[in-house]
Amino acid sequence: MMYRLNPPGTIDYLIIGHITQDLTPDGILIGGTASYSALTARALGHQVGIVTACNGCLDAPELAGIPIAGMRSEESTTFENIQTPHGRIQRIHKRAPDLNLSLVPDHWRKAPIVHLAPVAGEVDPALVRAFPDALIGLTPQGWMRSWDNTGRVHFSEWPEAGFVLGNATAAVFSIEDVQNDERYVEEFSSHIRILAVTEGAAGARIYWNGDVRRFRPPVMTEVDSTGAGDIFAAAFFSRLHQTRDPWEAGRFATQLAAFSVTRRGLLGTPTHDEIQLCMTEIVEKP
Repeated sequence: MMYRLNPPGTIDYLIIGHITQDLTPDGILIGGTASYSALTARALGHQVGIVTACNGCLDAPELAGIPIAGMRSEESTTFENIQTPHGRIQRIHKRAPDLNLSLVPDHWRKAPIVHLAPVAGEVDPALVRAFPDALIGLTPQGWMRSWDNTGRVHFSEWPEAGFVLGNATAAVFSIEDVQNDERYVEEFSSHIRILAVTEGAAGARIYWNGDVRRFRPPVMTEVDSTGAGDIFAAAFFSRLHQTRDPWEAGRFATQLAAFSVTRRGLLGTPTHDEIQLCMTEIVEKP
């Protein structure tokens, strides 16, 4: 069933990806790149629209006021992160249906920024060519995931990488998304002009036309790093569109995302004061 929540009106930042349910010790929380990036883009002054498939996300108070279009699903994509002495185990318990161009309202297809944000391979790779006039930003982690019959998530090869990256403007992923394997960084950077690789507390690397620069974040007391990469991505795409300068976008996004780890969950999305602080470069430069 198609649904639309307040879809009329102009948007300038379109996000396509699943809004998720995350099983945590504190209960079921709204998550996914679509949620974190949408709230960040809105905080940065954008008119945001989300295309997704989920059950109940229309009523999520955390996303109140953000127009949502797509498909009402019997299930929402549901993840669980389990911390063990040997590292994090991620499981997927449910997955909502795939997302394609037919779910995007016609009047949203002229958005100047389009963020393709798969978390479980749900976004049709062909969408990268569906918005010829837009800045196409990718957070491709969901195209590099698969899972076994118990739902345990693991890294998977991304066969469409060359095609998707070659038709996009910029991409953001974490070094953990590629299992800390620099061969993938080298390969992916060869397909796209602008690539950001985040490295947690170490900051980010920005690749641009064969050059690379590192950006260090200010030191923060970490409470919860969930969503920091999604906040970085939205800040990076927004600032890139505004300035056309990947170095400035990298500096801004690195510093803004650093603040997010000081609060839990969606509360980590940027405040007005944090945005102004990073915009005016008062935060110590890397």
